[in-house]
Amino acid sequence: MKKYSKIKSNTLAGILAYMASITILSFMFSCGNSNNNDLPANVVSNPISADGENKLDALPAIEFEETTHNFGDVIQGEKVSYAFKFTNTGKSDLVIAKVSASCGCTATDYPRNAIKPGKGGAISVTFNSENRLGFQNKSVNVMANTQPNLTKLRVKAKIITPDSMNK
Repeated sequence: MKKYSKIKSNTLAGILAYMASITILSFMFSCGNSNNNDLPANVVSNPISADGENKLDALPAIEFEETTHNFGDVIQGEKVSYAFKFTNTGKSDLVIAKVSASCGCTATDYPRNAIKPGKGGAISVTFNSENRLGFQNKSVNVMANTQPNLTKLRVKAKIITPDSMNK
């Protein structure tokens, strides 16, 4: 009986040592994101605090030249692009956290660096009309460190077939 409990305790100790080794190794190698272009933590702030003080005037603000673009008639299968130009009209650095399209037929590209007050940039939206027909209305959500933090952009088009052009 003594021999059995000794084997059991050795096996348990071995399993615990193995699990500890795996845990340590995973911590060592999983956090290897040494990106020197990290943004400072002060670009994200909560403008409304528990003490009731409202600090909205110090936030960045994103102002687009236009939030909707109509491509008009597009021949089925064409890819069309548009750049939504914007300016940071606020008083601190603007950070665009995420840009997402409502459909897989729409691709986006946006600046990943902080935009200084008074400076601008563009969000590029490309619509692929393949396998589409008729009126299309696609939305693009822009999440940033602004208040409100979500801005909705839209692209519209009327997809036509090459055959319908000759009629």
